[in-house]
Amino acid sequence: MSGTPLLELRGIDKGFGPVQVLRDVNFAVHPGEVTALVGDNGAGKSTLVKCVSGIYPIDSGQIFFEGRPVSINSPRDAASLGLEVVYQDLALCDNLDIVQNMFLGREKRSGLVLDEPTMEQLASETLASLSVRTVKSLRQHASSLSGGQRQTVAIAKAVLWNSKVVILDEPTAALGVAQTAQVLELVRRLADRGLAVVLISHNMNDVFAISDRIATLYLGRMAAQVKTTDVTHSQIVELITAGRSGELGLAENGGPR
Repeated sequence: MSGTPLLELRGIDKGFGPVQVLRDVNFAVHPGEVTALVGDNGAGKSTLVKCVSGIYPIDSGQIFFEGRPVSINSPRDAASLGLEVVYQDLALCDNLDIVQNMFLGREKRSGLVLDEPTMEQLASETLASLSVRTVKSLRQHASSLSGGQRQTVAIAKAVLWNSKVVILDEPTAALGVAQTAQVLELVRRLADRGLAVVLISHNMNDVFAISDRIATLYLGRMAAQVKTTDVTHSQIVELITAGRSGELGLAENGGPR
């Protein structure tokens, strides 16, 4: 890997009582790249993201942001660094419109009243900067949006705050073919704007379509982090299911090769 990662994890351990979920995990994401984080159910993907986003404290290890060590003790700490997570449930309120959803909890005010014109302008500019043209009105309620439009709004909400790292949890789950293509195109545009994007997905077609690197977790360990062009579908499947594929991945005893 060339250059300094925007986000780097070194030797991250996390357990819950007697259950060790993450073991000595190293992970790096770079600006302008999509890094796919893959692994079977229970591999530790969600726990890793929650450690990075400040929901769970790490037991040991170090987190670096833009090359300097940081402590992330809350989602507010993560957001202040420029790290946003778009979870699979999207956290959109159906009874609020697009602008209200994008500024939920971070509303702009003019004195004691909401500054609706400024929020609407910023929301419009953000969607336009991402070349999003599928939304008819910024004032339509989230309940009226399609799955692809909801995902688009959630991603736009994440980048509204000058984010540097955006983590997307299964952004194409339950979407149709056309909506999946729309969301993947948006994900690629985020990286092309210089953001570091982490894509969590079980869909290998999506992973190989837009990722620059693939990081594979296996039973709480990082089995491999490789350039997408250097591996095949079958190798990644083997890394996901067995933790190794040929010379790639973990040794027989579970340690690094």
